Amino acid sequence: MFYVIGGITVSIIAFVFTIKFLCELAARVVSFLQNEDPGRRGDRSIYDYVRGNYLDPRSCKVSWDWKEPQEVGQTMSFRVQLFYKNGQPFPAHRPVGLRVNITHIELALDIPVTQEVLQEPESNVVKVAFTVRKAGRYEVAVKLGGLNVAYSPYYKIFQPGTVVPSKTKIAYHFSTLVLINGQQHTLQIEPRDEYGNPTSNSTSLTDEANYSVHSELGFILVFLKSVSLNKQQCQVLLRLTLRRTGCFRARISYKDQPLSNGEFDIIVLSENEKACVEKNVSTPGISIYFEAYLYSSGNYSSSSWQLPASSLLAPQRRPSMGEEEDEHDSPVEGQPEKVKKPKKVYCYISPKQLSVKEFYLKIIPWRLFTFRVCPGTKFTYYGPDPVHKYLTLVVDDGIQPPVELSCKDRNIMAATFIRFLHKNIGGSETFQDKVNFFQRELRHIHSKRPRTKTCLKITRHSILDSSLKATRNFSVSDWSKNFEVVFQDEEALDWGGPRREWFELICKTLFDTSNQLFTRFSDNNQGLVHPNADRPPHLRLKMYEFAGRVVGKCLYESALGGAYKQLVRARFTRSFLAQIIGLRMNYKYFETDDQEFYKTKVCFILNNDVSEMDLVFAEEKYSKSGQLEKVVELISGGAQIAVTNENKMHYLNLLAQYRLASQVRDEVEHFLKGLNELVPENLLAIFDENELELLMCGTGDINVQDFKAHAVIVGGSWHFREKVMKWFWAVVSSFTQEELARLLQFTTGSSQLPPGGFNTLCPSFQIIAAPTHSTLPTAHTCFNQLCLPTYDSYEELHKMLKLAISEGSEGFGML
Repeated sequence: MFYVIGGITVSIIAFVFTIKFLCELAARVVSFLQNEDPGRRGDRSIYDYVRGNYLDPRSCKVSWDWKEPQEVGQTMSFRVQLFYKNGQPFPAHRPVGLRVNITHIELALDIPVTQEVLQEPESNVVKVAFTVRKAGRYEVAVKLGGLNVAYSPYYKIFQPGTVVPSKTKIAYHFSTLVLINGQQHTLQIEPRDEYGNPTSNSTSLTDEANYSVHSELGFILVFLKSVSLNKQQCQVLLRLTLRRTGCFRARISYKDQPLSNGEFDIIVLSENEKACVEKNVSTPGISIYFEAYLYSSGNYSSSSWQLPASSLLAPQRRPSMGEEEDEHDSPVEGQPEKVKKPKKVYCYISPKQLSVKEFYLKIIPWRLFTFRVCPGTKFTYYGPDPVHKYLTLVVDDGIQPPVELSCKDRNIMAATFIRFLHKNIGGSETFQDKVNFFQRELRHIHSKRPRTKTCLKITRHSILDSSLKATRNFSVSDWSKNFEVVFQDEEALDWGGPRREWFELICKTLFDTSNQLFTRFSDNNQGLVHPNADRPPHLRLKMYEFAGRVVGKCLYESALGGAYKQLVRARFTRSFLAQIIGLRMNYKYFETDDQEFYKTKVCFILNNDVSEMDLVFAEEKYSKSGQLEKVVELISGGAQIAVTNENKMHYLNLLAQYRLASQVRDEVEHFLKGLNELVPENLLAIFDENELELLMCGTGDINVQDFKAHAVIVGGSWHFREKVMKWFWAVVSSFTQEELARLLQFTTGSSQLPPGGFNTLCPSFQIIAAPTHSTLPTAHTCFNQLCLPTYDSYEELHKMLKLAISEGSEGFGML
């Protein structure tokens, strides 16, 4: 009985194994039929699949070249080992259809990768390399023939990098703080890494030894506290306590490196001074004025004053746009400064402006200067003046020459101005906070106007004329309405698409230089556009009013948010942007706006002795045929005033005022008339010219696919074209928009593309195979050429290209 049962048992086991073998065989055949390339099936017989002599995704292995946790910004790699079903190594050089997808889970951001077969003894390893910049959780999917390899997908977490002071900032930042003596003030610091990732909470972030507040007297008491916002982000609270009244300059550093916005002024008031300021701010209808003494600009230099050790003074600011260099402002060595008797004046402050007045015969008021209460008006604080021993401040708005005032109640006057400023800009000077305030105020201004639809019937082939006709009788309320655009002879309901297309087309037409409303200082399409001083007579000034209204409409639509957002598709000159917000001209604008004139004339005057050049304070204007039309005096009697080494800076600034502003005064005024109907001047004034461009035109969106489609590859070996260029595009695809802009600037001399993208670059963006190996890339900006050496690995190319664009993105290309 036992043997019979045993025989039955053995038979059942044999039967099970037979069934299992047949199922395995069937599975291998099905796997072969489903996953193997049909074109290569003839290479193997069915016997190979019976023996398991075929590539099997489940038998492959993945090994990681890094240990977790890992920081962002590094070149990461992992290896995929390929195996036959029977466990034997599969030669990786054969086409296997390996697909790797790496995705940031929260942001749905795909990360480009590069693959390389390693020449190892078994030759069954594929190395995959990539770079991530955004911290977070990533999914790594590795597939062969559509099937996941081993335990794919994998999940990896990349942490933010170390704190970088230049990326770390103070939230809700002000360039001047108004504080009370002895009271604690809290600053919120947002630590960031090199790529802008909020850093995770760590003890080193809040170590008081890492943060420092610099001041000449060292009287500021500092307390630190860390607030964890989430697992990947924390905020450092820096609490300041000040024990002395006055005006001070402070700088917050992390490991001896200043934060991005860590330099600021502090006005410390006593309780009585605080009460005066609060009264001034709460009752602006009453005349708020301060007695002061006016020193004419240039009569003496603050550097010649003897500053008392008891005063913590703001250091002289670096010259900004509109200021001359320090070396030209300083008195001639060995010659004593002459101090004229100061003039008694009265400084009136309202929420909108600071006015400096004097009274003739003590009864007749005469306004000398007016400064807007906006971020563009800067104060610099100094010690007692040489005559009355009152504390002094210099007021500079970038439009008028700086004004030097001394006042007995200087701290109260400055604090009153600053408090009005803080209310005007919504509580913060950071760009995004100002944008939020700007859009909120703009919505409030137009909130009482109906947001109903109004129809615009437009002819596509005459977009400008038909748009002018359609809006000819529009009031400000009409411009505030929701435009419904209908293109003639086109059957389409406007659910947003035709309206967006109209905005894009009208901006393109208005600011296209072929229409001659605007022009470029250079003859290539990469030049920035500027109002045309030589516009044809048939282009009336009303056209500039219309252009201003279109820009104002774009800003208002963007303030509404969502699908209404509209960008101004144009690249304006910095000098034109400066005039929109009321800044005065400076010769440095030539460097960005009229590069040829800057290189040929401005730089020559700056770097050479002008005493023998026979220059005068006048500009000759020639016709297109080259004949002299007239001589324009830059100042009264300028044709008889010689330019010297001492006054050449003044001459260049007057030249900038004439060439960039005076020649187009009427055009700019009409543009502003149309713009300010929808967007008040005081709201625009809270931005500088660079911020205004970002507000109107947005950030430059550099599309890597557009880049790749229109880049021209010149020369190169098989290794360069098949390997180095694949690595190059993988590296470029991993770049942030800032890094792409730096690469563009490194190669073309400009960080922004002309309208139309890479397709309209002239000459085209060229990538030339350099005859060097493992060296830094170079560029020829005049020809838009990037000279790329040969490299041995993805990691090496990534390192060299990033170093080149970081260190050499400014200036002209190297030969």
